[in-house]
Amino acid sequence: MNEQAIKKIVRENYARIAKQDNLCCGSVGCCGTAKPKDISKKIGYTDEELQAVPSGSNLGLGCGNPTALASIKSGEIVLDLGSGAGFDCFLASNKVGPKGKVIGVDMTAEMLAQARANALKGGYKNVEFRQREIEKLPVEDNTIDVIISNCVINLVPDKRRAFKEAFRVLKPGGRLMVSDIVLLKRLPEFVKESVEAYVGCISGAMMKDMYLDAIKSAGFKDISVVDESIFPLDCMTNDPTGQAILEGLKASEKQLKEVEGSISSIKVSGIKPS
Repeated sequence: MNEQAIKKIVRENYARIAKQDNLCCGSVGCCGTAKPKDISKKIGYTDEELQAVPSGSNLGLGCGNPTALASIKSGEIVLDLGSGAGFDCFLASNKVGPKGKVIGVDMTAEMLAQARANALKGGYKNVEFRQREIEKLPVEDNTIDVIISNCVINLVPDKRRAFKEAFRVLKPGGRLMVSDIVLLKRLPEFVKESVEAYVGCISGAMMKDMYLDAIKSAGFKDISVVDESIFPLDCMTNDPTGQAILEGLKASEKQLKEVEGSISSIKVSGIKPS
């Protein structure tokens, strides 16, 4: 599958999510049928954070809480790569305050429409949403203090380009904090060939060492894996789409265990040298 075909599939699936209520990443193969709030609590968000954002902004699509780890300060400019319905942008907005600014970038028009409606509903005057692919950010050089991203770069075909763009727009001394899905070993062919597994954050994931090298090659220093955990098998087998994939391909219990041991959720930080 070529790059444009992948982007088209991802865009269509996330557009469908944006148009429906009470959907989580399980709708594309990731977190089962749990509610977004429950998913978010499991991956590091507090009840206080979940209550501090407009309803409808949390779709349960993440795999971590980058805003908690990024040490965002008052007055900073924050950029969210793949901002979806605006959940992490609104959390960051509360941290940067009226003197700061948050920019969300997403390629899906339907997600942006929902994010903008959420911003209006919540009265967020320091949050702006822009439509573009994150490999071609609509942001000027050296203008951003902090970049966050939550389970999105794994969906991008050219991850190295995405990190180079992130490096370009950060100010010298600026910080990167991403939560993402990576591979610890090669996926079985029956998963790699699944379109549903790709848009569900699995088939498009990069080997961990290659992922970290992509960040390093972009120019970042002091790269650190802040946290890491095995991606649970339930995230695939409890989801109707995931079940259809595995049952249709007659995946054995051994194959399922092979998948579980191949996937990890990581939180990675890096700094653009001053």
